Amino acid sequence: MRFLRTRSSLEQLPSIPLDAGSVTTLLSATAYREALLEQIFHARHRIYLCSLYLQEDEAGAEILNALYAAKTARPSLDIAILVDWHRAQRGLIGQAKQPGKVIGNAAWYQQQSSFHQGSIPIYGIPVQTSELFGVLHLKGFVIDDCVIYSGASINNVYLHKQEKYRHDRYLLIQNATLANSMVDFIRRHLLCSAAVHRLDRADMPTTRNIRAEIRDFRAHLKKAHYSFSSEQQYDNRRLSVAPLVGVGKNNPLNRAICQLLAASKKKITICTPYFNFPLAVTREINRALKRGVKVSIIVGDKAANDFYIPPDQPFKVIAALPYLYEANLRRFAKLHQSEIADHQLNLHLWKDGDNTYHLKGMWIDDDYALMTGNNLNPRAFRLDLENALLIHDPQLELLAQRNSELASILCHTSLISNYKHLQKVRDYPDDVRKLLARLSTVRLDRLAYRVL
Repeated sequence: MRFLRTRSSLEQLPSIPLDAGSVTTLLSATAYREALLEQIFHARHRIYLCSLYLQEDEAGAEILNALYAAKTARPSLDIAILVDWHRAQRGLIGQAKQPGKVIGNAAWYQQQSSFHQGSIPIYGIPVQTSELFGVLHLKGFVIDDCVIYSGASINNVYLHKQEKYRHDRYLLIQNATLANSMVDFIRRHLLCSAAVHRLDRADMPTTRNIRAEIRDFRAHLKKAHYSFSSEQQYDNRRLSVAPLVGVGKNNPLNRAICQLLAASKKKITICTPYFNFPLAVTREINRALKRGVKVSIIVGDKAANDFYIPPDQPFKVIAALPYLYEANLRRFAKLHQSEIADHQLNLHLWKDGDNTYHLKGMWIDDDYALMTGNNLNPRAFRLDLENALLIHDPQLELLAQRNSELASILCHTSLISNYKHLQKVRDYPDDVRKLLARLSTVRLDRLAYRVL
């Protein structure tokens, strides 16, 4: 009965009909960068880019220069860039902020805006009064009627501009209804807020001065959702996409993720860069295993984590995170060793040289696929503003694309056949081991799992 209820709930989600020919899955960061630049070059009406950050580096400059060039060539282009308010106003981790001085990417935005007469607004979106307790993790670029969806932000490693890359997922959907819905959400729920200000202007307020507006903004976001009307009649027997958004506990996106897991009949495949599932997700995975569903989880090796620092380099506290996640994975694997031995549970570790892993999302049976920036961790479920595209494909029209994407991911993975193959805490570098011991003693490791 529970399975039937969850399937019914998913089929009743407001959805937009799709044509299979309008969906393209890209398999590499390089292809993603090239597609993004091509779409910007050919844009005729609008460009809306929403990302955690737009970094001051070669890739960030390439994208921003392409946007300014497009605006110069077609002045009527409606262009807006949205990034996290807090992330834009700090340097890289460990870089101190100087009182009264704008640092980080915001300083660069202001410099570029001054040179280009402020022709392209760059908005800072403050999801919370502090970055630690919530950021803009909304994904998706809209260029004319094309939606480009990825968990990637904009910098050298995400766009594979130099030697190293950070692998993510990349989807292009040509659909005016979906594109209009995403732009409408940005305009109605983000840009109209008194808490949202341009980062490319020197007169932007301090966070302290807009705290009340930020709290009101977050309360509003908890009620926000995508709206659309489609000329085509929705048929749950045909290919469709449901845009989802949520912030805070028990939001619609969180519920849909749990419903997807509960609705699985045969197989579940999950990608996450940080092995730190919320309790609700762990519970649904355990239930799925008990009813005989085959579960595959693809997670980055600790050395493929974006916080990883090799032991021969100076230690930073943030470098303990990959080890925390691996310890979590080892506990999970030990608990489910019997399912691992029976090949009902497959744990895949991704590693490709010095490159890093940032994939998120789920595939349920062969008919549902969730494209999201949600890390499937407690922070994503409680603190950050997240969204997703849920594709329902009952006729399996996109199965070949999904299989190609999964094959491209799995080719850089190794299968964990026994939990003992993962290191114990006592085998970690001394600095990491000592820090984890101190955190555990005062139970700060639990806090780290919830906010990092």
